[in-house]
Amino acid sequence: MINTTTDRTRAVLERFQQVVPGGAHTYAKGDDQYPEGLAPLIERGSGCHVWDVDGNEYIEYNCGIRSVTLGHAHPSILAAAEAAMARGTNFVRPAAIEIEAAEAFLDLIDSTDMVKFAKNGSDATTAAVRLARAATGRDLVAICIDQPFFSVDDWFIGHTAMSAGIPKALSDLTVEFHYNDLESVRRLFEEHPGQIACLVLEAAAAVEPEPGFLEGLRALCDRNGALLVFDEMITGFRWHLRGAQHLYGVTPDLSTFGKALGNGFSVAALAGRRELMELGGLRHDGERVFILSLTHGAETHSLAAAIEAMRIYREEGIVERLYDRGERLAAGVGEQASRHGISDRFFLMGRLCNLIYATLDPNGERSQPFRTLFLQETVRRGILAPSFVVTAAHTDEDIDRTVEIVGDALQVYARALEDGVERHLDGRPVKPVFRPYN
Repeated sequence: MINTTTDRTRAVLERFQQVVPGGAHTYAKGDDQYPEGLAPLIERGSGCHVWDVDGNEYIEYNCGIRSVTLGHAHPSILAAAEAAMARGTNFVRPAAIEIEAAEAFLDLIDSTDMVKFAKNGSDATTAAVRLARAATGRDLVAICIDQPFFSVDDWFIGHTAMSAGIPKALSDLTVEFHYNDLESVRRLFEEHPGQIACLVLEAAAAVEPEPGFLEGLRALCDRNGALLVFDEMITGFRWHLRGAQHLYGVTPDLSTFGKALGNGFSVAALAGRRELMELGGLRHDGERVFILSLTHGAETHSLAAAIEAMRIYREEGIVERLYDRGERLAAGVGEQASRHGISDRFFLMGRLCNLIYATLDPNGERSQPFRTLFLQETVRRGILAPSFVVTAAHTDEDIDRTVEIVGDALQVYARALEDGVERHLDGRPVKPVFRPYN
């Protein structure tokens, strides 16, 4: 069993808490997302394996919050980035590599005409909202409330449980609809005629679109003069080489990409139709739109990493491998749940390339304590899996070892369903990221 409560780890984590609010720069990576005493601090990674500051080794899933699709420290990605850094990373004028990156991206995402790069998904998606408002002359933004995250900016965070610090006047400019519920979208347009600038959603997440849903959104936007915006931060280069929009055959007006685009390097993209994107350019006589302008928005090494990542996705069948890895993992985990008689209390959901798990209590309700128990038993045995999102670096051996560990963890889970989860937990339960109080 792995021990992450050594004096060294405790001391380092305390230092972290002293200098960084919450002890993490990403809420989803916070100590509160892991069982008490089992929140390792990572020192290095290779492929799908990581090592903490005490030298403990783990098989990691959901690597980089789904951004590391090819595996940590991928040799050719690193080589491309290093070569670009050796030539300089940021200049007073655009670098030639920016054209190469844009053309490579647009060649893959074939429903778009122009692209502008950024450093993170929040900036790109907020830029899409700004552009939609400018193009339509409307203020309201409609978001899919069933999906967890679109941006750190006020227009979205104001509609979460962590809305402190955001004026109500701003949050009131965002309205909500439900996934796979066209009627909820129709009602929004009826309640706010001529006021909604855009709909923002992921084409799919853990739940697949029902037949006609995405097509219905497209038709409703066209009928009501609003723009359709797809957030492809997760789906891009994972659902399909050319994005979820290509897989489902529905073309948005604007779309945003990131995460897998740079295999862990900081690069995101806003892409869309030329007549919309040009509103932020120089080839028109209308009012100028401030889409994106970032000092580090087109650092050469991140774009070099993106170019190399896109080449690998195209030439090496990476998306297909993600589905294959997910299929092997899902089959093994499902067998373990069945063996312990708890398939109705612990099960995987989502596409094979993007698996998450449900942890239910004896009454069939979603349970943070049971999620904590599963994490506790897997982390101790050398698996870091806040989800079961695979990378192309996961081997058969990695997956088979994971399945074996899951089997051990689910044996404990099954006992906890019988005699109470509290008897098996060693600390406080993990908590939802979005909550009003600690």
